[in-house]
Amino acid sequence: MRRSTGLLLVSVLGISATACGSGEPATPSAGGAKAVTITVACQPARSAPKERQAWDDDVAAFMKAHPGVTVKSTDQQPCFDPKTFGPKLAGGQMETVFVVPVTNYADVIAQGQALDITQYTGAVKNWNDLRADVRELVTKDGKVYGVPNVHYSVGLVYNRALFTKAGLDPNTPPKTWAEVREAAKKIAALGPGYVGYGEYSGGNTGGWHFTQAIYGRGGAILTPDNKKAAFNSPEGKAVLQNLHDMRWVDNSMGNKLLVGWESLMMAMGSGKVGMMLGAPDVVTDVVNKFKGNVADYGITGFPEAKASLSGGEAFMVNPKATPEEAKAALEWVDFRFNTVGKGRFDFARGKANGNPVGVPDNDVYGDSATGKAIQADRVKNASLPVQNYDPYVQAAATVPPKAEPVHAQELYAILDVVMSGVLSRKDAGIDQLLADAETKADAMLAAKG
Repeated sequence: MRRSTGLLLVSVLGISATACGSGEPATPSAGGAKAVTITVACQPARSAPKERQAWDDDVAAFMKAHPGVTVKSTDQQPCFDPKTFGPKLAGGQMETVFVVPVTNYADVIAQGQALDITQYTGAVKNWNDLRADVRELVTKDGKVYGVPNVHYSVGLVYNRALFTKAGLDPNTPPKTWAEVREAAKKIAALGPGYVGYGEYSGGNTGGWHFTQAIYGRGGAILTPDNKKAAFNSPEGKAVLQNLHDMRWVDNSMGNKLLVGWESLMMAMGSGKVGMMLGAPDVVTDVVNKFKGNVADYGITGFPEAKASLSGGEAFMVNPKATPEEAKAALEWVDFRFNTVGKGRFDFARGKANGNPVGVPDNDVYGDSATGKAIQADRVKNASLPVQNYDPYVQAAATVPPKAEPVHAQELYAILDVVMSGVLSRKDAGIDQLLADAETKADAMLAAKG
């Protein structure tokens, strides 16, 4: 989650652009058309100079192709922070177009924090090729509130180089949790600093990964009516018991508590962590942001998966945007994020910049004509062995996706406690941890109504 954009990181970098949707009167351009300025979120950080330059080049190309439109970028990381989202919107600092993770679609739409963009979707030329089930997630009462940008399911990311070093076959990655445990023990046995299996415990990421794990075992976070917690179950106990035993019996998870998204990603990038749950974009982030060796990583299906947590993100538009700003915002989203061979799909440029091209990290277009064209271009420009990801692709096609629960971030914060409990205390009582979390979750759900 990615993904990442919806998860809580400790640091929030400064916002580099001014507020959008200000309602300031437009100034006619030299050509007579109304000038419009939009702010756009998710500019790559300065720590990723090549990606940031590519973004800036795209901004310049877009402005040249759209006279009268000025684009200002913000580089806040993560792009979406649920703690600051509301105040930022209320304070007039929200960008014209911003990213929302799938966990927050319902809340943002219900609270009127995104513009109804139904009349502007024609600006996205491949709109009808976006997966219908993914478009449905940003639609309410027949009105469209977002442009799906990413869709994925979870698998097992692993370091192929470490597998080889530990005497494991990287071409036959684990398919069961028992095999994961055995592989983790061999990797941890390589010496001090090596971690067989990495896992989160805080910053909402612990609860997020608990959800991934319990879904994979066939369990649930909530009852079907979303009124009560359902994670205090045999599947939930199995998730925690397995982690406890790997941490305290096998000693294959290291002795450092990994609190947030960045901590495990950084460890994975160091080349000393063997496995972690994650979507294919983990490979991209590990290489681009945490200096991982692009050739070392592969991904396979979720062990023994009965279901896989699906995730993703969408672009939404500031409800204060003028019609001119909204139209320009959708044109930017189309230009940068939905054009084959351009923007984020300029795989040739990505390869030249050293990006890990070839990772099947986004299924937002499915097997539509646009999806097939993107996949062909991705394979054509691949900078790494695409076969490293075949096990994941094959598994993802057979494992049913399962959406994140409602009030996901609140639930993840509650479930962080059970994850940190088993990973930080050898004598942790799993039954009590789950019972306490269940009580808190039920109270939260009752308060939400």
